Amino acid sequence: MSDIAQLEQKILGEIAAAKDEPALEAVRVGALGKSGSITALLKTLGALTPEERKTQGPLINGLKDRVNAALGERRDAFKDLALQARLNTESIDVTLPVREAPFEIGRVHPITQVTDELTAIFADMGFAVAEGPDIETDDYNFTKLNIPEAHPARDMHDTFFFNPKPDGSRLLLRTHTSPVQVRTMLTQKPPIRIITPGRTYRCDSDQTHTPMFHQVEGLVIDKKSHLGHLKWILAEFFKAFFEVDKVGMRFRPSFFPFTEPSLEVDIQCRRDKGELRFGEGEDWLEVLGCGMVHPNVLRNCGLDPDEVQGFAWGMGIERIAALKYGMADLRDFFAADVRWLNHYGFRPLDFPTLAGGLSA
Repeated sequence: MSDIAQLEQKILGEIAAAKDEPALEAVRVGALGKSGSITALLKTLGALTPEERKTQGPLINGLKDRVNAALGERRDAFKDLALQARLNTESIDVTLPVREAPFEIGRVHPITQVTDELTAIFADMGFAVAEGPDIETDDYNFTKLNIPEAHPARDMHDTFFFNPKPDGSRLLLRTHTSPVQVRTMLTQKPPIRIITPGRTYRCDSDQTHTPMFHQVEGLVIDKKSHLGHLKWILAEFFKAFFEVDKVGMRFRPSFFPFTEPSLEVDIQCRRDKGELRFGEGEDWLEVLGCGMVHPNVLRNCGLDPDEVQGFAWGMGIERIAALKYGMADLRDFFAADVRWLNHYGFRPLDFPTLAGGLSA
């Protein structure tokens, strides 16, 4: 028997005798490593004559290929044994329910959903979204809105004030998003058509009030806007938002320092077994305040009331969300109760659109 045949028999015997993968790796290194027996044979080819290389070369390379194949088969056998051992020791309870994917478990908060819904509606009417800081000056939050110092309307806002500065002035947490309207009128020329959704703050907490809540206000400023335009915009909004074909509306005189005339809006509804149904019935529900922008507000923002006029409105996002989706207590919006969110939340990939349905 030739030396190559003897070496092959020896290496294949060691491969077959290997008890585990580390032992098999040791055999591989002993045969094919830098100092391995087969590697040593390959190195001798350079010293042979061309005729001898033609004979020895195929024999040595054939040995290398057969050893590699044997190593691969033995390695696969070890993997099969390991898998079989794992299957024998592990078990799967096929009666357990399948876990939902993360995007199925997560929920969009109703505040976010309703904000997206009303943004989609007003965007379809040509309104842009304007934003501003939560911390405001007294001037932007009150004075420029025709609410000077000592005005009784200030007492209605229950304001969170910061500590006074050395000059006596105080910053505050905005009590409405109207300062965003002021900032817009100061920086943009008419025509203006914006909505201003955002957080607002007041010292009040009960079933229908929370210290931090969300508002959306709208503002239109141009040369020919009037209450007829305002009524049409609100009617179209409520039809789209509550997803009804028609909605009855009632405008009542009211008072707001920043609008004149000022109006409160009720929408027609029917109370049925603890639920509210809009667009039908004989009851009325107050939903927002609105009016024509007061001339003093226009002057305070650098606009000439003899040249331009406009109207504005504001409503609480939590309140219209509760009306639409049947939530009894506004404090639940901020209770961080996962059970509540699982019940009232929305699937994250269901973006509200007018074409596909806001709450589909």
